[in-house]
Amino acid sequence: MTALASETEPRRSGSVRALWSGNPWAVVQRGLIAARSSSWVVVLSGFFEPVFYLASLGIGLGSLIEDVETSSGMEVSYAAFIAPALLAVSAMNGAIYDSTWNVFFKLNYGKLYEGQLSTSLGPLDVALGEIMYALLRGLVYATGFMIIMQFAGLNLAPTAILALPAVVLIAFGFASLGMAVTSYMKTFQHMDWINMVLLPMFLFSATFYPITVYPEFVQAIVMALPLWHGVELIRGLTTGALSIAMLGHVLYYVVMIAVGLIFTTTRLRKLFLD
Repeated sequence: MTALASETEPRRSGSVRALWSGNPWAVVQRGLIAARSSSWVVVLSGFFEPVFYLASLGIGLGSLIEDVETSSGMEVSYAAFIAPALLAVSAMNGAIYDSTWNVFFKLNYGKLYEGQLSTSLGPLDVALGEIMYALLRGLVYATGFMIIMQFAGLNLAPTAILALPAVVLIAFGFASLGMAVTSYMKTFQHMDWINMVLLPMFLFSATFYPITVYPEFVQAIVMALPLWHGVELIRGLTTGALSIAMLGHVLYYVVMIAVGLIFTTTRLRKLFLD
C-alpha cells in the first residue's frame, strides 16, 4: 500500500515544491517516537546543569557578593543576575544538543535524511522538523528552570513570563545555525569544534559578571556573540528593565534563524537531491 502510494504520488517540481511539501511535523513525530527509547538520564542532564550552576554560584558565591549592577543600571542580587543568563544557556544547550550531535549521527551514520528526502518531504521540511524538535527540548529545559526561578524569587517583574517566548527564539536561532554547521561535519573530531565555541561563549557572555569588567575591544567581541544577546534579552525581561535595545537582540536572532535555515536547506539539497 505504501509503495503504491509513493509510486502514484506526484514528484516535487519547481523551485518551491522541490524544497517544501508543508509537512515538517512528520519529522517531529519521528523524533518523539524515537525519544521513547532514549535514556532519560541523558535528556535530564541538560536541565540539571544550569540548576547546579545556580545552586553553587547563586547561593554559595552569591552569599559573598554584594548586589550586581545590570547593563540597565538596576542593582539586583547575584543570584537574580546569573539566573536569567543560565536560562538562556539552558535554551541554548537543549537546542544545540539535538541540532548537532543527533543531526550528525542521522546525517553520517543513520542515513536517515536520505530516506526522508526520498519521500514527498523536501529539505526545508527536514530542516524545520529537526529544528522544531530541538526547540521542544530547549523549551522543556527552560520551562523547568523558569519554575525554579519563580520559587526562588528570582523573577523580579511580571514581564518575566515573556522570557518563555524569548527562550523559544533563542533556541530557534541556535538550532537552525547548529544544524547548518553540523551538515558540514564529517567526523566526530570535527564535532569537538562546536564545544570549543560554546564553552568560551558560555563563560564570557556576561553570564557570571557584567560585560563592563572587560576592556572595550573585548566587549565588542562579546557583543558579537549570539549568547550575549540572549542573556541581555532575558535579563531585561526577568528584571523588568525593558528598553528599545531589546528589539536589536530580537532582530539578531531573526537574522540568525534565517541564515541557518537557508544554509541548512541548501546543504541538504546539495547532499541528497542535486
